[in-house]
Amino acid sequence: LALDQSNSFHSKRAEDLKRDILKQAADLGKELPTVLLIHQMDGHEGAWTILPLMRDFSVTYGRNSSWIFFCEEDTRIQVVKLLETLGRFDGSKEWFLGKALYDEESTIIHHYAFAENPTVFKFPDFAAGWALSIPLVNKLAKKLKSEPLKSDFTIDLKHEIALYIWQRGEGPHLTPVPEFCTDDVNSYKVEHCATTFSNFLPLCGEPVKKEDVFVAVKTCRKFHGDRIPVVKQTWEREAALIEYYSDYADISIPTIDLGIPNTDRGHCGKTFAILERFSNHSSPRTPWLVVVDDDTLISIFRLRKLLSCYDPNEPVFLGERYGYGLGTGGYSYITGGGGMVFSRIAVQKLLASKCRCYSMDAPDDMVLGMCFSGLGIPITHSPLFHQARPMDYPKGYLSHQIPVSFHKHWNIDPVKVYFTWLAPNTEESFNGKKVRYNREDL
Repeated sequence: LALDQSNSFHSKRAEDLKRDILKQAADLGKELPTVLLIHQMDGHEGAWTILPLMRDFSVTYGRNSSWIFFCEEDTRIQVVKLLETLGRFDGSKEWFLGKALYDEESTIIHHYAFAENPTVFKFPDFAAGWALSIPLVNKLAKKLKSEPLKSDFTIDLKHEIALYIWQRGEGPHLTPVPEFCTDDVNSYKVEHCATTFSNFLPLCGEPVKKEDVFVAVKTCRKFHGDRIPVVKQTWEREAALIEYYSDYADISIPTIDLGIPNTDRGHCGKTFAILERFSNHSSPRTPWLVVVDDDTLISIFRLRKLLSCYDPNEPVFLGERYGYGLGTGGYSYITGGGGMVFSRIAVQKLLASKCRCYSMDAPDDMVLGMCFSGLGIPITHSPLFHQARPMDYPKGYLSHQIPVSFHKHWNIDPVKVYFTWLAPNTEESFNGKKVRYNREDL
């Protein structure tokens, strides 16, 4: 099962993966596996969260299959090695197999789980692929039938699925499988690997032009003094078109007062005012809008490469995807702190609809998710955007990424984080001196 998406760039990559798997299987002369693409599963807004699909899997494959193997569209599979690897395990027992990640410190994105010793709990790196034996699929399907999923937030799916399967000790832990790898297919390390991964940072031709990306920074008067200088010291120079939107016009930055009073949370009113301004006042030739917080650290340079893969004539809404209430309807949304990217068409379609904030301090990112869901416009997830700080993610997970953004200045030196993780190259001239920070420290 490929965890792919309906945007045209992603669906094409998934089809290529499917073709490759089926060709390898045909060359073996074996019965062909069933390859499912998640974006083609109708009627499941939350299909990407996997658990809502378990009952279908159990009914459809529970008798004639031994394993369900999950991977991403950029996972590369050696079918012979994968079959050999799965063959080492007794398929009549409950197995949860994957490449193990763990938290070195307890983290907000996992609700500070296992605070005493977070390293004990292992969860799978989806990029390497992961597998469930059919007896475990059947057990999960049965459990989901008797007690439906709680209808709350989906933040880090790989961790949440591992917790659900573990059942506080009643279910299996993740079994680490060394043949599930995230090294690049051309690496010398991959001889033993059944899977490899080649995402890093996609590039589909020339990066989009600097002038094609309009950047909107949401701020307010109380952060003009400490957060805005960080933007100016770090990534502002990468943006050709950038405006700072505040509740107070400060000529020295300069900020634009949108006439929307600051709210302690939510900012829905401010974000919709930014969308209206982009639609009505920016050059109609600017195809892309990025909305960030004043404590977002972002590489516009890398974003321009990433955007080369998307068609600005499609309604695109891109960033790090979270979910709300997906067990019972609900919707997906792009979490605001990591940056929200809109094609102009997406903004126009949104504003042409009647969907608006239910209050000025409603959470803007969630309202946008709800609106786009209602319009039937899919949101597009990229794991290269991050709602939290580098230290909030497992090292093994970040090791196969070239990140586009991080968020929050809390207990870190944000300038250091930018130059270590996001600057166009890590050796940047900084105050005239070459500095190179060590990622391990951050």
